Amino acid sequence: MHSYRVAVIGAGYVGLTAAACFASLGHHVVCADVDESKIARLRRGLIDIVEPELAELVAESVAAGRLTFVYGAPAAVVDAEAVFLCVPTPMGEGGMADLAAVESVTDQVRDLLPAGTVLVNKSTVPVGTAARLAALVGRPDVAVVSNPEFLREGSAVRDFLNPDRIVVGSDDRVAAERITALYARLGAPTVLTDAASAEMVKYAANCFLAMKLSYINAIAELCERLGADIGDVTAGMGYDRRIGPSFLRPGPGWGGSCLPKDVHALLRVADATGFDFDLLDATLKVNDRQVERVLDKVCAACGIAPGGSLDGVRLGLLGLTFKANTNDLRDSPALAVARALRERGAELVAYDPSQVNTDPAVFGELLTLVGDPYQAAKDVTAVVLLTEWQEFRTLDWGQIADSLAEPVVVDTRNHVDPDVLSRVGINWYGVGTAPRLVDTVPAVTR
Repeated sequence: MHSYRVAVIGAGYVGLTAAACFASLGHHVVCADVDESKIARLRRGLIDIVEPELAELVAESVAAGRLTFVYGAPAAVVDAEAVFLCVPTPMGEGGMADLAAVESVTDQVRDLLPAGTVLVNKSTVPVGTAARLAALVGRPDVAVVSNPEFLREGSAVRDFLNPDRIVVGSDDRVAAERITALYARLGAPTVLTDAASAEMVKYAANCFLAMKLSYINAIAELCERLGADIGDVTAGMGYDRRIGPSFLRPGPGWGGSCLPKDVHALLRVADATGFDFDLLDATLKVNDRQVERVLDKVCAACGIAPGGSLDGVRLGLLGLTFKANTNDLRDSPALAVARALRERGAELVAYDPSQVNTDPAVFGELLTLVGDPYQAAKDVTAVVLLTEWQEFRTLDWGQIADSLAEPVVVDTRNHVDPDVLSRVGINWYGVGTAPRLVDTVPAVTR
């Protein structure tokens, strides 16, 4: 396989993962970022991102001489055959994706790109961005290609090297095939299409997943009202090949750096065309409802009337990131719940395995960050599990039971085995199923 000279602009989740994985496939990769301190740390082998297998892959690629880090996009592109834009496209005003970083980098490098270079947009962008960038570059000898990423935080390396599909879109078929060749060793199904369709694939996929999550959270609420069990319901659904078992876990809502901004962006795009995307709008409304659902569950578990005050109630939170196996706090439903609990007056003590080295001042007066889960459970009225870290399954729940002020766990992820908690005398409140009670819940009303 031909070894390409690849430049990756941006050393965040997507950029660093792409750079390390392309290097592992035998390409020579230069990864650039505008953060000089980040580049200095990467050169010393220090990875800020919590992502399984990523640090090892970066170290191997650097040692093999296939991966280097530079400051600034211009230094990375001087002899590149393919330049990948992996820069942030955060939610801007009105919900649209903010393309300032994408356009800024393109402006910086357009006159430096060697003839025949392919400029590849990997960032999530609205339909029409490839055409916009082609006009900005203004060079017939440089093609623009859309190659959206489908990486999940917590399994990004595995997703890159074992993809369900690779999507490459461009109005220049030869350029699209050149980018497809970079992935040849993976042997994955490939969709070659036009740029607009490739851009739409990413939004359509992410918004579908968001709808699936909102749907199962709505079903979970209905299960509670009807006496059904969401675990059995999702098991029965997941065996249907048309549905599949993924994204059928109820929880405190979906968040992270992708789904919220992509749903808002597609809604704005739909609005601009005069299309009322009611289904997607309902997806957001259902998700917004989950925080209040968790608050009601915490109140019930603590013997407090729905909507009542939590003044003087001390709660231990397990998990702060938006999902396990990442240190990403962006749009975390766990933090949304924490803020809502604090607004009701609760005193919060929290533990998250990815945040043990974080300066507690980051969370301000929202919560007290502690260094282990047992500290978070000491003398609290209830433990509220918000992120599905594997270590929470295997805690010494007997030790936690001894330190709790009241024997209560609110498990917003249905993550811990309720039988384990029952054996040590802890009342378990899950989602979409009946509570597992072994003791009298404190009959307090506020």
